[in-house]
Amino acid sequence: QVQLVESGGGLVQAGGPLRLSCAASGRTLSIYTMGWFRQAPGKEREFVAAITRSGDSSDYSDSVKGRFTISRDNAKNTVYLQMNSLKPEDTAVYYCAVSTSVWSGSRYGYNYWGQGTQVTVSS
Repeated sequence: QVQLVESGGGLVQAGGPLRLSCAASGRTLSIYTMGWFRQAPGKEREFVAAITRSGDSSDYSDSVKGRFTISRDNAKNTVYLQMNSLKPEDTAVYYCAVSTSVWSGSRYGYNYWGQGTQVTVSS
């Protein structure tokens, strides 16, 4: 079992930065992929970014490329999402997720999820 807790969400002005953290506990050695997803009101949960535990591979959605950076600190069992140049359309609940088996850019490939943290970007 893997437990995930997100933190770092809040209210930020458009153009500003925000850093999200996700702390994992439990069977952390079983983690293969760590990812971030987001869900805005009235929309489906969408992929944002993912990284392998080794850090060898990472990927981003087209909407955040060049603005967001995903990273991890295995010693702390934590994955981060550094968000820069935030836009009002980035407003959503952000979720951390883990896959113990595959590399996946889809929410269907993840078997553990955090409860989410709200990010609100004002214009």
